[in-house]
Parts: sequence; C-alpha cells; structure tokens
Amino acid sequence: MSALTAAPVVDSPLARRNPTVKLALLTLVSLVAVFLLDPLTPAVLYLLALAAVTASLRVPLRTLAAAHVPFVAFALGVLVVNALARPGVVLWQAGLLRVTEEGLAVGAALAARTLLVGVLAIGFLLSTDGVALMTSLHQNARLGARVTYAILAGYRMLQEMPREWSTIRHAHAVRAELPDAARTSGAGMNAGARPPRGPRHLAGVVFTLLVVSVRKGERMAQALESRGLGLEPRTTWRPVRVTAADWALVAGVVTVVTGVLLASRALGYLEGPGALAG
Repeated sequence: MSALTAAPVVDSPLARRNPTVKLALLTLVSLVAVFLLDPLTPAVLYLLALAAVTASLRVPLRTLAAAHVPFVAFALGVLVVNALARPGVVLWQAGLLRVTEEGLAVGAALAARTLLVGVLAIGFLLSTDGVALMTSLHQNARLGARVTYAILAGYRMLQEMPREWSTIRHAHAVRAELPDAARTSGAGMNAGARPPRGPRHLAGVVFTLLVVSVRKGERMAQALESRGLGLEPRTTWRPVRVTAADWALVAGVVTVVTGVLLASRALGYLEGPGALAG
C-alpha cells in the first residue's frame, strides 16, 4: 500500500471530488459495514463498490488487483479462523479440525466486509492527493492549521523514506566494500556488487534512517514555526471547495447503500451483530 500512497494521482472523475467528502463517505460506509453479519449484503456492496471504483478511476486493472492483495489475504485469514474456531453444526471434520456452518457464514460475512472496506480505501488512496486532502480538511472540516500541516509534513517524510532507505543502504554498502585507501581516493562501488543484507548492516541502516528522520523533522518544525504556523487568520492558495458534483456523489452513495440494505432486509438476508451470538 505504500506504493499507492507514493504514486501520483491520475486525473479521473473520482479524483476531482472533494477529499473530505470522500473521506466522510468512506467512514460512513465502513461504519455501516461493521453492523453487517450476513455474507450476501456486504458482498453485494463490495461488487458495486468495485465496479464504481473501476469505472471512475483511470488506473490499470493490474494496479487494482495488486492493491487488493493485503485485503484478500486478511479476508481469507478471517474466513478460515471463524470457520474452524466457531461452534455450530459441523459440515466437515478431520481430526481436531472441523468446519461449522455458523463459522463459515460469519467468516464469509467478515471476509466480504473486509473486502468492501478495502476497495473503498483503495479508491480513496488512488484518487486523493495528500496536499489536497490536508487543504480540504483544514478548509472544509475546520481542522486546525497546526494539526493539518503537521500531518502533511509527516506524510511528505513517509513518501521520501523509501528513497532515503535506498540511499543509506548503498552508502553503507560502499563503506563496507571499499578499503580505507579507496574511500579516501574517491573510488566507486563495483557496478555488479550487491549491498550486504546481514543483520548488522540492516541495523546500521535503520539507525541512520532514524537519525536522518529525527533531524529532518526538527528542521521541518523550525521551518513551520518560522512561517507562522498556527497564526490566524490564514489564506489558502488553492482552495478546495465542495461542489454540486460532490453532493451528487453523497446522494448516490447513500441511495445505493440504503437500497441494498432495504432489499436485503425485504428478502430476509440482512443480519446484524446478533448473528455472533449464534
């Protein structure tokens, strides 16, 4: 998922929507999903969300599939644990292992719920620029300037960490490979040489990255304070406004989710937290 946050946001219908609105919808649907304990309802919502994200994002399908990997792995783990550990009517048994009907149903519901929240999070990450998100939270959600710009500074540091890690690793590799005379003469590292991967080398890289990050954070804090962080009133260079299209997105998502819940209830499939007591 770190590769998704570091990738540039591609212009798309979903990317043009207000970040605060998208975050609010993500939170709302996730809260609704928490109370869904039947497999069908979250599965239908997941398929609808997947279709909407695929249609409204201009990214390769391979990117969406790769982003699904951690959520699919977690969903499979939840399914297996519930199917094997939850008591109920036994469907299959081999020694100490047994699969119950109630465990399979609850596990499938939790797995579908995981995939639903996952695809929503993927759509949000792939369509939201970090600067626009912080600006929108400050402007539309009335988040304080100190919190907003501190989070943005931390976000930028996280984006730069993979590059810093690679630079430090190669620097340590040069020091480990070259003798003292070569270091002083400025000789370079062999092109085909691989950086060492031992515990001692990795510990040195981690410690160096920690020191670099602390120093960079201190410089950032000083720079923000010198620019009057927290002073009011403030102006915004590129304001992020809530438009009619954003309200249309809200209305569409709420309508679809409500329609699926009502249809599931009418058909007798909708189940809430009471299913866990079974």
